[in-house]
Amino acid sequence: MSFRLGLTGSIGMGKSTTAAMFAEAGCAVWDADAAVHRLYAQGGAAVAPMAAAFPAAIEEGAVSRNRLKDIIAADASALTRIEKIVHPLLAEDRAAFAANAEAEILVYDIPLMFETGGEKRMDAVACVSVSPELQQKRVMDRGTMSLAQFEAIRAKQMPNDEKCARSDYVIITDTLEHARAQVQDIVTDVKRRMRDA
Repeated sequence: MSFRLGLTGSIGMGKSTTAAMFAEAGCAVWDADAAVHRLYAQGGAAVAPMAAAFPAAIEEGAVSRNRLKDIIAADASALTRIEKIVHPLLAEDRAAFAANAEAEILVYDIPLMFETGGEKRMDAVACVSVSPELQQKRVMDRGTMSLAQFEAIRAKQMPNDEKCARSDYVIITDTLEHARAQVQDIVTDVKRRMRDA
């Protein structure tokens, strides 16, 4: 029996880097964002239903995330309709991952874990965290969005303090060494919990 560990955290907190550390520690990692990319790519399971619901979102046989952003901006109800298509497909992708994974610990990298109620499917949740200042600096250093765009995304996400309070583990990602040590501690603790179960 494997242990389901949810991994969450707001934009710029270091979640992808931390997920890679769990993989290095021998865990199997399912990445929600990567799964959406697979579903949206040419031949992906979401392309046909999205084409039926939102023909304007399709570009060269794939779902265009940029076009979806425009559609959502123009019609607030579009997001709910998109989620009704994508969420069941994501659930199938996640189930296939769990069925095929051979690791003791399965890590589910889900940015909106608490916002979507995903924590109910987990045995424990780890949240990545840094100071708001470092979070903002990291996102701005990427050069992919404006400060206003970053603040809009952060405003839509559950506050970091609340995510941390609801999590079983908090990983401070101020340095790579510190984050890696905490990941190792969590893996050790989860294995202990599995033995004691």
